[in-house]
Amino acid sequence: MNYPLFWAILGAVFCLMELFLPTGFVESTLGLSAFIVAFIALGVPSLSVQIVAWVTLSLLFVFLLLRFVPKRTPYSLQESTEARTLTAIAPGQTGRVIYEGNSWQARCDDETITIGADQPVVVVRRKGNTLYVIPESALRA
Repeated sequence: MNYPLFWAILGAVFCLMELFLPTGFVESTLGLSAFIVAFIALGVPSLSVQIVAWVTLSLLFVFLLLRFVPKRTPYSLQESTEARTLTAIAPGQTGRVIYEGNSWQARCDDETITIGADQPVVVVRRKGNTLYVIPESALRA
């Protein structure tokens, strides 16, 4: 078997996968590792050594990628923090708010407050698909 060709094809497949299934450049780092191992395979014919080199390089590149690429905040919370309730939100319960033109599941960040329907609220944070809000009137008081 032609190992350098195998690693080159594997590297190309990983890089192409990144184009169609974006993973934050993780697949690209795996592809880059495979390309480097393709060059190593020209001088080292042992498949087990090549696999160890690929795993080692992949882990190193993923670690460097996570360390040096800044984390982005979710886009949905960058533009505005204003929303309006669609349904009442009882203490400790979920309701619905309209936020940036979309309906979101929401909870009151203060679990002792009831928020009525059609009230302006401020988005404090997001956890998964749930927005945590507080009423605007609580900010003025």
